[in-house]
Amino acid sequence: MANGQWYPPEWPERIRALAAGTLTPVTPRRAATVMLLRDTGQGPVVHMLRRRASMAFAGGAYAYPGGGVDPRDDDLLVRWAGPSLADWAARLGIDEPAAQAVVCAAVRETFEEAGVLLAGPTADTVVGDTTGEEWEKDRAALAAHEFSFAEFLDRRGLVLRSDLLGAWARWITPEFETRRYDTFFFVAVLPERQRARDVSTEADRTVWTRPADAAAGYDRGELLMMPPTISTLRTLEPYTTAAEALAAAPERDMAPVLARARLVGGEVELTWPGHDEFTKRVTADATEGPTA
Repeated sequence: MANGQWYPPEWPERIRALAAGTLTPVTPRRAATVMLLRDTGQGPVVHMLRRRASMAFAGGAYAYPGGGVDPRDDDLLVRWAGPSLADWAARLGIDEPAAQAVVCAAVRETFEEAGVLLAGPTADTVVGDTTGEEWEKDRAALAAHEFSFAEFLDRRGLVLRSDLLGAWARWITPEFETRRYDTFFFVAVLPERQRARDVSTEADRTVWTRPADAAAGYDRGELLMMPPTISTLRTLEPYTTAAEALAAAPERDMAPVLARARLVGGEVELTWPGHDEFTKRVTADATEGPTA
């Protein structure tokens, strides 16, 4: 393997089935993931976790904190600060209830998987240390779906700080995948006095890493990543501070990226429009792996 691109073994057969018209694509589930940044003397670093090898989807791959939208994330009672739902809907290219659900999922999942909470008592403040016993009880209860994120904010007297997020990219899982997600990528700066923790049950390792270093590890084949992860990592490399990256978010193109598969001679060609480095060709023999 020339790099660390994660490539499920069942893809060749499913790609051929899709090309033949015998595979019905699964409807993608909306999801959100957050590239959490903090500054160091060597430039900004991003928080990443390595998914457990036992995970059915992308086991062993490095990713950011995130996950699927909870049906309760569009709760109309959620305490909200920052851009309006209309503004978020326009930015994300979806309707207002969906926009609220995606933003809530981004903030909720960051708290569940990293212990970092983008919320505060008022619209211009943010909570400090979230490592205490009571915070941990609430985090675990959220992760266990014992109450909604809106209920969590209400019981804590907090408002969701949507202005601390910047929409960065949108990737949709290929049509031939068994588990599909319509994932919105956000960028955020680690709040002062908070620290990320290794609390995700889906990860066996967490790291803070310079985007360039993680990308180099991928290029050497040492770090496994899915195309959206390595692509977004590369786009973070030019920024010299976390705040600079967040400030650049409004200019990012949010057009969704969706892989395409087509028959080319005796091979199936897999491409991600606008991302040529991920192009793969799958041989006609289902027992063989992908060819570059």
